[in-house]
Amino acid sequence: MGKTIAIYPGSFDPVTRGHMDIIERASKTVDHLIVGVLVNSAKSPLFTVEERVALLKQVTAQYPNVEIRSFEGLLVDFARASGAHILIRGLRAVTDFEYELQMSQTNRKVAPEVDTIFFTTSLEYAYLSSSIVKEVAQYGGDISAFVAEPVEKAIKQKFAQRNNNK
Repeated sequence: MGKTIAIYPGSFDPVTRGHMDIIERASKTVDHLIVGVLVNSAKSPLFTVEERVALLKQVTAQYPNVEIRSFEGLLVDFARASGAHILIRGLRAVTDFEYELQMSQTNRKVAPEVDTIFFTTSLEYAYLSSSIVKEVAQYGGDISAFVAEPVEKAIKQKFAQRNNNK
């Protein structure tokens, strides 16, 4: 049997301690974990795709089997092109589950060889989302409990730049 390759997709804008928890746990479960940073033109992200990839590389450097790549288009196409047969998704609450179950079933219909594994978020991060982090940071709140130090610095720089441009 070949190497187990999985993809943990997301926008990671910014990458939170909740994301890091899933990355750490998933990296122990599979041989090779690709963190897929979604290029989503519909959203106006705080960080560019390149910045998100760079931040993720920085905060996942201690995991030798984790690779960071950006992608656009269908996740199952990215999975196929990457040789991955597993998608990793994090669940914070029941509300996440309904959406994620629907996506999982759709992906399975489109690509029967690709399966989804759900990781429930550790309780300490169950409330955490990138949106919450951005909102707290926007108003100068302490986000050190939510994100790794390099991410915190990058977020503060972004908001300082935005405020200087106003």
